[in-house]
Amino acid sequence: MSTPFYVSPQQAMADRAEYARKGIARGRSLVVLQYADGIVFVGENPSRALHKFSEIYDRIGFAAAGKYNEYENLRIGGVRYADLRGYTYDRDDVTARGLANVYAQTLGTIFSSAGEKPYEVELVVAEVGESADGDQIYRLPHDGSIVDEHGSVAVGGNAEQISTFLDQRHQDGMSLPEALKLAVQALSRDTNGSEREIPAERLEVAVLDRTRPQQRKFKRIAGRQLERLLTAEGAAEVSKAASEAVSDDTSSDDGADGESEA
Repeated sequence: MSTPFYVSPQQAMADRAEYARKGIARGRSLVVLQYADGIVFVGENPSRALHKFSEIYDRIGFAAAGKYNEYENLRIGGVRYADLRGYTYDRDDVTARGLANVYAQTLGTIFSSAGEKPYEVELVVAEVGESADGDQIYRLPHDGSIVDEHGSVAVGGNAEQISTFLDQRHQDGMSLPEALKLAVQALSRDTNGSEREIPAERLEVAVLDRTRPQQRKFKRIAGRQLERLLTAEGAAEVSKAASEAVSDDTSSDDGADGESEA
């Protein structure tokens, strides 16, 4: 009788983690950023039918990188959990933290199970609050751990390089055009340091907008609206400069009037 091949638990887990990371890295990167009025999701996605970003509940959004069929199953499970909890208890009882815990248990169980391969996915669960201090962003890697993020987060592809770029440039209180421009700049950077152009039609963009009067805060941005936002930054700077110039002229006139009255 032959001796069964033995692999230490540490080596087995390391191999499974490496397998999952390689699968996730093959996917396109996406970023999630806080801005003044909410949270914006930006990713390169040439498909208009297969979405990386989705609504889970009133104030909760979902983003994923990796294998589509695997994270789509997780998304559907999250929607069912949120609907059932909101119906059984109260809509306010559905939170991003609770959903992240459910996803963490599911991913952790699959990752540690020897009977199936680990999921090649990395998730982001975000919830927009009444103010920026109430916003919540959770990143869930393939092994089911939970990372509480603030400001910005990147997953998939060259996420580490993009995260470094965002950490150096993201600021609290950015406008939506500013945050969108920063996200596109981060996604445009290749691993070798060069930049490429990503046209608007290849971008998937969604927001959790706290200023929306509707109970549901999730909204997709596409087409002409997206193109206007991508070019709005330059127009906003021109408008701001013009306003400051008018303000300076008014101040000068007020000063002249004050001197004549004196």
